[in-house]
Amino acid sequence: MAASLKMLALRHCVRSFTSTHATCAGKKWRLENGLSWTGSEYGPMTDLPDWSYADGRPAPLLKGQVRRRKQREVFARRAVYLSAEVDQGIDTWMMKKKVKERAKEQLKSSMLKPKGNLLIQKKE
Repeated sequence: MAASLKMLALRHCVRSFTSTHATCAGKKWRLENGLSWTGSEYGPMTDLPDWSYADGRPAPLLKGQVRRRKQREVFARRAVYLSAEVDQGIDTWMMKKKVKERAKEQLKSSMLKPKGNLLIQKKE
């Protein structure tokens, strides 16, 4: 009895050693089907409430749901800000390009024109 109890205790104390990394079960399938790679990042299992009242009122949001909603809002605001910044940069670049073209045309029009025989030769 004591020997079997000692073997049971030893069996629980032994740790296994492995040199491979852990992989998430179903990761490949989820990625192929356009889902999150861990299964807990987004989707109905994480975004929808766990329960609701019998009269149909929704349950209050959980801490994790509030945190994820806030993170997504911050991300969306940053995306809109960066998009506006890119649009402003493109507009500025286009204005500079037009100013350069105008300056080039003005320089070209203010250059000395050929006179006399050179003008006649160009027309022919």
